[in-house]
Amino acid sequence: MATTLTFLGHSAFQIRIDEKTILIDPFLTHNPLAAVSADDIEADYIIVTHGHDDHVGDTIAIAKRTGAVVISNHEICEWLLRQGVPNVHGMHIGGSHAFPFGTVKLTIAHHGSMLPDGSYGGNPAGILVQTTDGTIYHAGDTGLFYDMTLIGEEGLDVAILPIGDN
Repeated sequence: MATTLTFLGHSAFQIRIDEKTILIDPFLTHNPLAAVSADDIEADYIIVTHGHDDHVGDTIAIAKRTGAVVISNHEICEWLLRQGVPNVHGMHIGGSHAFPFGTVKLTIAHHGSMLPDGSYGGNPAGILVQTTDGTIYHAGDTGLFYDMTLIGEEGLDVAILPIGDN
């Protein structure tokens, strides 16, 4: 399996695993670091760590245009269904699921998760993406916490730690 990881600005990343393209927190519009527009990027899967606008970002537009499956917590997935996103896969913190590109596991994160319209976005999450090439951890938008040592015991190959100061 060939895996590539591309930084798209802020907390947004693209992972390519063979023929599958996965976006994480696709905040592209209004993101000064994004070198690609939401209209031009392709996706088979989109993973949303939590409900803040700078992480949900362009999920709705990209998912509707591409038919990508959106992976997130159940509250965000239910909200996305109400926004007209046809393909979602809701999960719980600590749960994992095997997808065609690898296994996704939601981990704890410590911060809020209000959705762009002000509704509750469920528990925020970090994510582990485990493939035959290795394991990628994206912390979401969390602060540093001791249980990250447990996440590290998963045998990480890449850790993405978008920890802000406000």
